[in-house]
Amino acid sequence: MLLSKKQPSAAATQWIEKVKYHKNRDSYFKFLGNPHLRYTAFLLVFLSLWFLLQVFLFPPTKPTQTKFSITTPKPSAGKCNGNVAVYVYNLPEEFNLGLLDDCSHLNIYTNMCPHVANHGLGQPLDNMDLQSSDSNPWFATHQFIAEMIFHARVDNHPCRTWDPSKANLFYVPFYGGLHVSSNFREPNHAIRDALAVKLVDYLQAQPTWRKNNGKDHFLALGRTSWDFMRTDSGPDFGASCLLNLPCVKNMSVLTVERNPWKGSNQHGIPYPSYFHPSTSDQMMTWQNMMRQSNRPYLFSFIGAPRKGVGKAAIRDEMIKQCMESTQCKILKCDHGNPKCYNPSEILKVMRESRFCLQAPGDSFTRRSTFDAILSGCIPVFFSRHTAYTQYSWFLPEEASKYSVYMDEQSEESKRIEEVLMKIPKEEVDTMRATVIDMIPRLTYAHPNASHSDVGFEDAVDVALQALAQHVRDKI
Repeated sequence: MLLSKKQPSAAATQWIEKVKYHKNRDSYFKFLGNPHLRYTAFLLVFLSLWFLLQVFLFPPTKPTQTKFSITTPKPSAGKCNGNVAVYVYNLPEEFNLGLLDDCSHLNIYTNMCPHVANHGLGQPLDNMDLQSSDSNPWFATHQFIAEMIFHARVDNHPCRTWDPSKANLFYVPFYGGLHVSSNFREPNHAIRDALAVKLVDYLQAQPTWRKNNGKDHFLALGRTSWDFMRTDSGPDFGASCLLNLPCVKNMSVLTVERNPWKGSNQHGIPYPSYFHPSTSDQMMTWQNMMRQSNRPYLFSFIGAPRKGVGKAAIRDEMIKQCMESTQCKILKCDHGNPKCYNPSEILKVMRESRFCLQAPGDSFTRRSTFDAILSGCIPVFFSRHTAYTQYSWFLPEEASKYSVYMDEQSEESKRIEEVLMKIPKEEVDTMRATVIDMIPRLTYAHPNASHSDVGFEDAVDVALQALAQHVRDKI
């Protein structure tokens, strides 16, 4: 049995308070009668006022930064500036998380179960840098998984609102990329498109949709737009008709590759790389490492030959020139080279290179572009649709500030080393500094990171802010 402390009676309590009052009053009058104490108090007040005057009249100056000093990222990830209020639809699970129940069949080429783990970040990597951090920021992230990471980030975002009446953006978390890749070999178009059509029917029945006819709604897709734009007249390579549905054309669509000609409502977002920091310290530490990285190779290429006239020609030319040069590092990815599936090996090649060649792959864009920027390697493009027409929200307006462009049909593309050697060292240093400063806004922060710790604008922050402005202009 617990014994409570005995409480004093009411009379005793009054007596105690009376004693305290008299003691305090006596001390106060003693203080007034003591000239030494009065002088000390006056001196303290004078010094305090003098100190405050110095602070306000002579504020400290900001130190200047050298070219390769650590740049503090914008501290906005922990707050919402009021321009964005995003409402997340609580969709039936068949449109997103329910698809993960059959994760081994989400892709006809690979088992996606390891890749959908950790909110889409995939399996942790244990052979990378920054391992001494409180949390490991490195994951074997699949290149076509951005829709899952985006969903997890928005769910935990400071600009999320649970009140649809206060929202200026409405996010529809449909895992369209995972669904379409599970049906590439489905010959029946009605079956292949059934879930997309069902999603549209669901949205059109919502009061929040009818308010602006979906103009303030958006999707985020982890695959290229071509996988959702099947037409009756074009070739059938397994795509769905999602982006061709009239209802979806009213929405904004975030995708890792937009259609440059028919994608007026499409906006490019970065492919996810392997780095998902939880704190600004992790980000700044990595950026500083890239600034100090030793780069013995002028340029490098990572990739495999491609079939087809256009794709094969430029790739074969790159591989040929790189193998003939002593200043080029090549990582050929044919015949199942295991190094090409090892993030540590991929980033090592790029960290040791000043320029990274970015040839178009199966489509215009490449995840390799974002791996290169993460590594502080200046990308060299051979098609304007690999980056310039894709990621306008994320890249500097002047392409020459962070990249080199050689048209794949030009004479320059036949003498890559000569062209790159002519760029002055000072210009190369400035371009690399710009590339490294771009890393935060092209990175997907860890979805579980606390808002106060992230401390920088990541890819999701940039997308939401730009999208909110786009919707305001449209409505």
